[in-house]
Amino acid sequence: MAFLKFNKAELVNLAYSLKREILCANKTGAYCNTTIVTCNTRRYHGLLGVPVDNFGGSKYMLLSSVDESLVVDGNLFNLGIHCYGDIYEPRGHKYIIDFQADPVPAILYRVGAIEFKKTIMLTPDMDQLLIKYEIVKSPAEVTLLLKPFLAFRNIHSLTRQNSEADTSFKTIPGGVSFNMYKGFPTLNLQLSTAEYEYRPAPYWYNGITYSDEARRGFDCKEDLFVPGTFILKMKQGDSVILSASVKEIKPKGLTRRFNAIYKEMPGIRSYHDQLLHCADLLIRDRNGKKMITAGFSWLYTGLLRETLYALPGLTLMTGRTEEFEEILDNLIEDNRQRLFHKTTQVDAPLLVVTALQSYISFGADPSHVWKKYGETVREIVESYAPEKRDEVSLQPDGLLLAQKDNTALTWMNAYIDGHPVTERAGYQVETNAFWYNALCFAIDMESRFTAKDSVFVGRWTPIRDLAKTSYVNRFWLPDLGYLADYVDNAGPNTDVRPNQIFAVSVDYSPLPDEIKASIMNIVDRELVTSRGIRTLSPRDVKYRGVYEGTQRDRDLAYHNGCAWPCLLLPYAKACFEMRGAAFCKKAEWLIEGFYDDLWKHGVGAFSELYDGDPPHEPHGAISSAMSTAAILWVDWMIAKYKKGED
Repeated sequence: MAFLKFNKAELVNLAYSLKREILCANKTGAYCNTTIVTCNTRRYHGLLGVPVDNFGGSKYMLLSSVDESLVVDGNLFNLGIHCYGDIYEPRGHKYIIDFQADPVPAILYRVGAIEFKKTIMLTPDMDQLLIKYEIVKSPAEVTLLLKPFLAFRNIHSLTRQNSEADTSFKTIPGGVSFNMYKGFPTLNLQLSTAEYEYRPAPYWYNGITYSDEARRGFDCKEDLFVPGTFILKMKQGDSVILSASVKEIKPKGLTRRFNAIYKEMPGIRSYHDQLLHCADLLIRDRNGKKMITAGFSWLYTGLLRETLYALPGLTLMTGRTEEFEEILDNLIEDNRQRLFHKTTQVDAPLLVVTALQSYISFGADPSHVWKKYGETVREIVESYAPEKRDEVSLQPDGLLLAQKDNTALTWMNAYIDGHPVTERAGYQVETNAFWYNALCFAIDMESRFTAKDSVFVGRWTPIRDLAKTSYVNRFWLPDLGYLADYVDNAGPNTDVRPNQIFAVSVDYSPLPDEIKASIMNIVDRELVTSRGIRTLSPRDVKYRGVYEGTQRDRDLAYHNGCAWPCLLLPYAKACFEMRGAAFCKKAEWLIEGFYDDLWKHGVGAFSELYDGDPPHEPHGAISSAMSTAAILWVDWMIAKYKKGED
């Protein structure tokens, strides 16, 4: 029995089914994303989106959808579904009787006495979508019509009917191919059978509406090109494979390829299996280069902060230790400017240290780590010296001050009309915690594995010592019992935010135990939810507990109340360090909710963020690398401490 499935009553209810999305992804970076009834509701939805090397690796949607129709006794039954304004036409979802999400999405339709099954799969090693169509039951022969809807546009954009589009096609073995615009890869549509007819009938379907984009106040309508229809006869027991690929393949091998891939797919039998599956989808290996995708469908691949934050969880906690260095090496090579010279993510370079600390704690040889990455860490530390960076610099008190006009320099970087919602200019509580941690790590490793008279150690040890004293003096609010979120010329900012948790959770904390305990009491009381850690206390006038409405409304809530699953990582690390195995029960409660939500938003995936207010509905990217990594890590810590408890 499938781990994730939906019944007919759920599927035919569009208010329910259109809020649940399926996701397939592979190692090349290709993806398929739509709703469980295959009605696209976002610009990012489609059956085949692929990175295009010609365009810098950005993702482009080639094939938006395929409408399937059955002709029975001269009657046409269209199984597709599209939205045009407020009208859904056709309404093929009414024929769906069953949906199963694992190991790949499979949809069962019933039309009278006929049962028709569609199974969707991305091949693991190339930009190729395979759809298997089966006549499960039928008293007589039926005609299957397949009508492809072509997009050929960036996933962040929408397309319109235009005269520049090349609407011609080329006949290839088992099908036809298209290339609508210069520089794009060719889309090859091929069938596993030679017993078909392709009937050209070029037509633009105008005004297809994406309801999620409309709800958010974005441009929501586009025109898609339908070049023609595949026509084939089928009877009970027959099946056919449709391949959509950027490469022309041999049609005769399609069925064998589909069956072989399906057979090798691991079964999903538990929540942990689902976690591992999601982690696997988020690691891309394109052109021999492994990188982490921050999230599907619209978040980018190879982002600095997101990769460093998610890297240990997605590799070390999943038994893929050998991939840690490969991904980190690629990231360092691609981000030398940000790491050593200039970035609007002032804390991100320092996360190289936290990633390496995780690697060592998981069993990596410290001497090997320092031999390979010592120079990188030293360069990062040196880059924060005075006059090295425009956006952040070392102050006489040993701490870092980050300020750039009208720029958000931390992970809280939402903007409205070009202005940051949470600018946080000045001394930032988490940036300086990472800074002190990096100084301690670098000095310790340099002292252990290089010359004892190291110039680096001599220079930075006094600064480390000064930073520790200054940190408490600068951020601790004794009358309130927690740390200032940042300090500027106006003094300490007293917003209760989760950034202070990092000062408790880093390996080298600048805080004494009594301050740590006070901070975590405040965090427990005001920020912890059953779906992550709130970004602002509900007591604050700026708090926005629901991530809904216009773009402005959502940007106001993004870091002013939304609960972020990824913040469970520093929170759980701090709590386990302070309470040991006694924290296991609460840690289990903290991740159980995400398993309950596997049937929401992104089916089988772990969302980027949640409403800060109950019932804590999921939002944002349907599959987040940072969320997935954090839940994996908490799950691993629970198992570790329980084992120790035994």
